Amino acid sequence: MTKTRINLYPGLPTRGRPFTALDIVCGVDEAGRGPLAGPVFAAAVILDPRRPIDGLRDSKKLTAARRDELAPLIRAQALAWAVAECSCEEIDRINILQATMLAMRRAVEALQHAPTIALIDGNRCPELTVRAHAIVKGDDKVNAISAASILAKTARDAALVRLHEQYPQYGFDQHKGYGTALHLERLGAHGPSPAHRRSFAPVRGMLQTDLFGVMAGNGVSA
Repeated sequence: MTKTRINLYPGLPTRGRPFTALDIVCGVDEAGRGPLAGPVFAAAVILDPRRPIDGLRDSKKLTAARRDELAPLIRAQALAWAVAECSCEEIDRINILQATMLAMRRAVEALQHAPTIALIDGNRCPELTVRAHAIVKGDDKVNAISAASILAKTARDAALVRLHEQYPQYGFDQHKGYGTALHLERLGAHGPSPAHRRSFAPVRGMLQTDLFGVMAGNGVSA
């Protein structure tokens, strides 16, 4: 019986690839750029071609249950993997784009085996000590990026469930920090928590409204 060979680079043409068969390729992706709360996460994965994992694709196109099935397989069968994050404080200090790049760099630098090239999902690359190449929609074109997407997403979802235990009034376990109607309603009712990103417009606007309300209540003109 012939064993099916899994294409590690689905959708990526053979010609013009920025790497060769001699390269140690790592895939890099992030999770959590858009939410109003919680850290931004990134993962880096070097897959083992001798131990292929079926079903890898963009984590957003997988159910939560399927992501939870694949994540331990990736950790068990990859040559190397790492997950890193940037806190809300870092996001507010350096902005979400730079925090995402920093989380990606931390993930690559934490790998037990050094890659020779990092393939980054999207159109921007973090500053790395190895070559980096951005691939738009790379999480559906390179299995290593798909694997990184899954690890970053599952790690961040778990972190938001833990935040829910600290701040159950916000429903973080349901919306994972994204600006859903439920989240905005809870944010309006309870105000921002320490886990909220104060540089993001809905949170910033609420803080400004509260400040102006206090000033008006004290008879101070804005």
